[in-house]
Amino acid sequence: MMRLDLYTVGSYSPGASLLKRLLWYFFGAVLVRSYLIPFSGLKVVLLRLFGATIGQGVRIKPGVRVKFPWRLVIGDFVWIGEDAWLDNLAPITIGDHVCISQGVYLCTGNHDWSAPEFSLKTQAIAIESDSWLAAGARVAPGVTIGKGAILALGAIALKPLEPMMIYQGNPAIAVRQRQIRELSPSEISISTTE
Repeated sequence: MMRLDLYTVGSYSPGASLLKRLLWYFFGAVLVRSYLIPFSGLKVVLLRLFGATIGQGVRIKPGVRVKFPWRLVIGDFVWIGEDAWLDNLAPITIGDHVCISQGVYLCTGNHDWSAPEFSLKTQAIAIESDSWLAAGARVAPGVTIGKGAILALGAIALKPLEPMMIYQGNPAIAVRQRQIRELSPSEISISTTE
């Protein structure tokens, strides 16, 4: 029988002082999530002020939730879509050129369902460069998304995803290898002049 009255977080720590957590909760998180502030630059600055490490060219859409910015590392040219939830009780690391589409949920916390006190368990998530998490995808604690992998619409990753593979379903299974065509010289010159 579960005994939620005995629940504790054990040795877990949120990783920041109570004051910092309150400032984030009542000020920073509200502004980052706001639909009234469409500018990614301001959201990036706020996340950095609260301890996130963020590269260049990062786009953060309205409605994005981040539990603890001091446990967040984002590479260069990352897109984070509307209503994505980075529930980072443990670290979340996102590589370069990653697309996290709308409504994606990254979950780093779980409970020991075999323990009567339902104790907290946390594990980090890593999303390697060139990956795409499609709309509504879910990633479980401890999962690494391999370089260039795709997690399809609404799919749930419970185990690590191999590089350059496309996964779909619940639980996510590999359905085929991802192929990316080479950029032509004219496409390269256009992208560097914009």
